[in-house]
Amino acid sequence: MPVEEKKEEKKEVDKKKGLFTKIKESVDDKEEQLAILSTFVRLGILVWSGGILTLAYIKLPPAFGIPEQKLDPTFIASVFTGTLATFGVQAAKGKAGASNAGVSKGDLEALIKKASEAKPHQTITIEHNPIVLKTSDEKYEL
Repeated sequence: MPVEEKKEEKKEVDKKKGLFTKIKESVDDKEEQLAILSTFVRLGILVWSGGILTLAYIKLPPAFGIPEQKLDPTFIASVFTGTLATFGVQAAKGKAGASNAGVSKGDLEALIKKASEAKPHQTITIEHNPIVLKTSDEKYEL
């Protein structure tokens, strides 16, 4: 029976441990622990900013008793898109979109090839008005 008692005690101890304690025990490396914590923080910010953006664009029924908020969602939208970018998600328009400012791989390779064929040079243009040197009696122009 002592084996069964140990199993029951172990189950009770496991139930008392929180999520962060279990993660900390399963991951020994401090850098991995920080990476997991960073992911949770970013997910929290993503959920928060997504919720605020959603509330900015919907009208809640009066039965909830929550007054309508007048807020400018541009800051929250920038936080939302910035957090999404940390996960590698970026909004991009397709070729049918209004603007496609990206450079294709073929265009980039052609630019690099042309740049490597050209000799390095620099052009300096100086424009100015005529310089006038004056003495008390005479005027000299350069």
